[in-house]
Amino acid sequence: MQTVNSIKDLRLVISEWRQNGLRIAFVPTMGNLHAGHLQLVKTAQQQADRVVVSIFVNPAQFGPNEDFASYPRTERQDQAKLTACGADLLFLPSVNEMYPAPLQTQVSVKGLSTLHCGASRPGHFDGVAVVVCKLLNMVQPDLLLLGEKDFQQLAVIRTMVADLSIPVAIQGVATMREADGLAMSSRNGYLTAAERQHAPLLYRALCATRDAVLSGTTDYRPVMDRQAQTLRDAGFMLDYFRICRSADLLPAKETDTELVILIAAKLGKTRLIDNIYFTRADPARTTP
Repeated sequence: MQTVNSIKDLRLVISEWRQNGLRIAFVPTMGNLHAGHLQLVKTAQQQADRVVVSIFVNPAQFGPNEDFASYPRTERQDQAKLTACGADLLFLPSVNEMYPAPLQTQVSVKGLSTLHCGASRPGHFDGVAVVVCKLLNMVQPDLLLLGEKDFQQLAVIRTMVADLSIPVAIQGVATMREADGLAMSSRNGYLTAAERQHAPLLYRALCATRDAVLSGTTDYRPVMDRQAQTLRDAGFMLDYFRICRSADLLPAKETDTELVILIAAKLGKTRLIDNIYFTRADPARTTP
């Protein structure tokens, strides 16, 4: 695997691949790679001739009181994992390479970016949108692969790409989970041993709520209240817990069939997010 640190060197490699008619897939990450990231790479390898991975801890998507300075940086280990996985090119830029001057241009997906995590982390998705837009302009891939664990982020990037007519296909890849159901995340390493034992309750709450909806429940609130109380009893501080339409992440109505349950909560000092999306039968067609 080749590693480059500059946009110039990245474009030289990409240009050679393009001249040879190769299909290019791109996996953007912030490093501290786990099996979920590597699954993105493996999926990309099935669909493209060359796979580019970026590692960049993006300061633009961290708020003033968030964990930018302490976010785990494991570049040497990440390089070894990507080499073993068979990635073709690692783009490992510095902050100065990505942001050589203060940005005068904003990339913002209105509405969608202010919901859910966007309400709790103002400006977060603007930072995500601008860095992904920049990376897409640098790499110019045919295919962009993103994990479904951050369902809202995936929705924001899909909208941005469509609105700006960026010529890239987007593929979401299913969330990779630990054996006990906890969604893999770089932030799981912040959990204490005791917190790690409770963390899978987040996914169990999602599954229980989904199962209740699939069983025909249309009054969501009592089900969600029970699950929320179970989480609070285990030490979680809930940020949000909502059943939404998967298309636009707005509150689901009784007639909606394509649903996603979104959840975010703090356990100790660690903020965890997860989701589960599914299709239920159309109530209008199942009513006797």
